[in-house]
Amino acid sequence: MSIILSDFLVRKPEGYYCRYGDFFIDAGGPVAHNVVSHAHGDHASSGHDYVYCTNGTALFMNYRYKQNRKDSYQIKLFNSSFKIGMIEITFLPAGHILGSAQILMEYKGVRYLYTGDYKLQPDETCEAIEVQQADVLITESTFANPEIIHPDPIAEIKKLEGHASNILLGTYVLGKAQRVTDLINRYCPERRVLVHSGILPYHRLYDEHGLKKMSYEPYNRREMKQGEQNKVYLVPPMTFKSYFRATKVLRAFASGWKRLQAQNDIELYISDHVDWNDILHYIKMVAPREVWTLHGDGTILKSYFEEQLTVRDVLSA
Repeated sequence: MSIILSDFLVRKPEGYYCRYGDFFIDAGGPVAHNVVSHAHGDHASSGHDYVYCTNGTALFMNYRYKQNRKDSYQIKLFNSSFKIGMIEITFLPAGHILGSAQILMEYKGVRYLYTGDYKLQPDETCEAIEVQQADVLITESTFANPEIIHPDPIAEIKKLEGHASNILLGTYVLGKAQRVTDLINRYCPERRVLVHSGILPYHRLYDEHGLKKMSYEPYNRREMKQGEQNKVYLVPPMTFKSYFRATKVLRAFASGWKRLQAQNDIELYISDHVDWNDILHYIKMVAPREVWTLHGDGTILKSYFEEQLTVRDVLSA
């Protein structure tokens, strides 16, 4: 059996570093070679010499980081392997947002699978997650707590029905906003979706390059104030906070975090991350010899698998 290298991926100030291929994953600051799992700002950044990513991720990064050199993007297809140094890398769909990828790395007979952010719940606006077995599963642990179980997103979105009022809905601009729009279109068809200018460009990129078209309109103040009270106005988090005095609307925020539901009129638990049950299920499907955790607290997961499976945080360099 091939030996797992405990320092195959380590945490450095710039991000997660693979010394055996001399590249970073999801670096937060400029590096020579950066492999990017997806385009959210806590994973994608600017200023790198070379960025290895999917086409979907490059689209959003191009929009957000216009100062980046266009020739820095090394766009790779899902399930098409490439090498950086001696490491063979394959992108697998992660199911998080459009273009999001798990990063499968193979070196000296050992397979290391970095999940990035991922979800198992269905989402018609992005590629569905793909499972492959690996020796080491390097998993996000944002919600690695048995007290956090995400409810059915269809049941959650239907909470927007039956209210004789417009709804002010806070949402993250990339991925979540498009998923919420699609859910409203399908399960609350009587609701009109109005989109804030900060979200609109991402909706248009999804429409142009994504998996399906959405039904929505740019925000119009007159429309929001007049006519039937059947609008859902999607706004970014900071705008949602600034509208704390808004009247004649119901407030909701689409998130898996309980703290973001406080003081809202409608609780809307819709998350684009795996919950506790999902993580356990994914570990079973990947069947790793070891689990390394990042982007959260893996302490409870380590206790749960004590004497059954090695679970530890990614080491610091």
